[in-house]
Formats: sequence, structure tokens, C-alpha cells
Amino acid sequence: MAMRIDYHMFDTVAGVAAVGWSARGICCLRLPAPAAREAERSLVRRFPAARPVVPPPHVRPVVEAVARYFAGERIDFGAVPVDMGEQTPFFERAYAFVRTLGWGETTTYGAVAKALGAGPEYARDVGRAMAQNPIPLIVPCHRVTGAGGRIGGFSAPGGSASKARMLALEGVPIEPPTRKGAATARDQAQAGFDF
Repeated sequence: MAMRIDYHMFDTVAGVAAVGWSARGICCLRLPAPAAREAERSLVRRFPAARPVVPPPHVRPVVEAVARYFAGERIDFGAVPVDMGEQTPFFERAYAFVRTLGWGETTTYGAVAKALGAGPEYARDVGRAMAQNPIPLIVPCHRVTGAGGRIGGFSAPGGSASKARMLALEGVPIEPPTRKGAATARDQAQAGFDF
């Protein structure tokens, strides 16, 4: 029998977010999107049987903390119980390590690989883990950047521009890469985090 997943959608200054949880903890966070239907579609795509409900007392503080984060308040999500679902052992270790990164603290994909005792060739695996992170912000994959000051990828709405805005919110001035001064079709389709 599959584990029951409930979810709740809520407003932030950056758009509409959605959070999902199981009996073990938060299992999904959809970062703010311009429209509620985008946030809900993203969460339900991952968990088709999820049900919208009013958040219970143990989830309400998470909802409030996410909204306060996007309003610019320094928030620590380190104590939030999470349910990462089935992951490879390497991904589990990568997520656990990234959860130790505090407000405004960044590292690189290669540095995470090294901290996990893996060689530099595992930087791409760290990147894959971050791209597949089901709980961005709570597992702060936006704090993992590319080598040489490059921002690296970000699979949330708005792509690397949203990652740069989240880092700027934390006092880390990183500019997203420009593509000859124009946004790509993918960037336009992922517009988000206009705060």
C-alpha cells in the first residue's frame, strides 16, 4: 500500500507555493510559481494520489517559514523532518550534507563530492542529485553552485535566475549567466520568483 501524501498550496510574496508531506515528513516543496495551477500541477505530477488538505499543526510552521523566507527573513530549515523517498545512497548523503549549509553559505558541486569522500568526477552526480531534489529550499540545493563562480543549474521555475534571486535574498551576490542579453524560451516558460 502506498504511503498517503497530503498537500497544501499557499501564497508567498514570490508567488504560489505548494508543500506535500507524508507521515515521515515533508516530501515535496514546489517553489513559488506565478499561478496556483502551476504549483499544484507540479506537485500532483510527482504524487498523483496526493490530496489537498488544510495543513496539520506540525506542517503549519513549515508553510509559515517558507512564506517568511521569501519575504526576506533569515530562516533555518535544518530541523524540519523530511521524507526524501527512495534515493541512491550517494544522493542520500549529498542531501544530508547540503542540509548542513546555513543561510548565505554556498559550496560547489565538486566540494560536495569531495566532502562525501568522492573524487571530482562525482561533481556531476551531485548536480544530478540537486536537480532531482524533491524538497528545494528545505534541502537548500540553491546553495550549491558551479566552479569558478558560475551559478550552475536550477530546475525550479525561473531556472538559474531564480537561484540567483534566492542567493541574493541570503546576501550572496551572484548574477545569473546572460545569453546575449535575451531570455531563452525555457527561461520564459519557467518565469517565477519575481520578488
